[in-house]
Amino acid sequence: MARKPSKQRFTVVHPDCAAIDVGSREHFVAVDPRHDNDVRSFTSFTDDLYQLADWLESLRVKVVAMESTGVYWIPIYEVLSERGFEVYLVNARATRQITGRKSDVLDCQWIWQLMTHGLLRGAFRPSDPTCCVRSLVRQRAFKVKDQAQSLNRMQKALSQMNIQLANVISDISGVTGMRILRAIIAGERNPVRLAELTDARIKAGKEAVARSLHGNWRPEHLHALGQELATYDFLERQIAECDEAIGEALKLLPVLEEKPKEPRKVLRSPHRSTADQATLHQALWRVLGVDLTAIPTIGVDTALVLAGEIGADLSEGVRNFVFGHNMSKRC
Repeated sequence: MARKPSKQRFTVVHPDCAAIDVGSREHFVAVDPRHDNDVRSFTSFTDDLYQLADWLESLRVKVVAMESTGVYWIPIYEVLSERGFEVYLVNARATRQITGRKSDVLDCQWIWQLMTHGLLRGAFRPSDPTCCVRSLVRQRAFKVKDQAQSLNRMQKALSQMNIQLANVISDISGVTGMRILRAIIAGERNPVRLAELTDARIKAGKEAVARSLHGNWRPEHLHALGQELATYDFLERQIAECDEAIGEALKLLPVLEEKPKEPRKVLRSPHRSTADQATLHQALWRVLGVDLTAIPTIGVDTALVLAGEIGADLSEGVRNFVFGHNMSKRC
């Protein structure tokens, strides 16, 4: 006996929604087809974004869905959020259509249709103050990565000159390594004099250090070494500026612990002084309400990443991040 066809239809969950196909130069917006001119395009200029918000307000739209494409969605998200719209950032994989004819107009209409029936979920995005902390923490991470690349290029220049300093000291970016590198750039070539700059904590003797500093001193490699050392110092200053900006941004987050306990010993960051590390540790303790560095292997840098990625309220942030939102996309 043949089964009777189901008469159940999709339920309309968001009758007052709009959908946006985000682009680098132009955004296509779809609303309920019952409205005249239900699909409109707006350029990515700021004044057009305000006109888009005005148009949606005139139609009494409350919910807006958009694909989180690159970074192009950020300005329009901020404009719409400030106007009070409930904005859903949707992973592009959730709105992918079947193969066939495809256009910006069809894309925004398809997103609108899916959103109308409640078939889309928003990606996790923390509050604006937390987003500020997250951006600064990510910027700092970029600078640390760039500095590591500069250090690798310094090591390459030393190897090309057959300077074997890295074979006798563990880290050329330490006190001894930087003293010797700066002296080389200043014009010193005598290995014995350079070895005198060795810190007392270095296990290798000065004789071994002096032997490692015999090289060919070719001018092109010295030039590269000097430029990379200058870049390294410049990035060190920028990392310090990032830390200062992060400290100011943390002050804007809600305080969950008014009086943290006395500072405890935490994992050392190679780019911060002990005093700066302690200050940042206390600031994180205040906004998170707990001392995450009490967990083995978690230092201030890891705690900063957690605070920036899921928010200061860890219980709420983890619940939203894991259960309430699309885990495959964070915006």
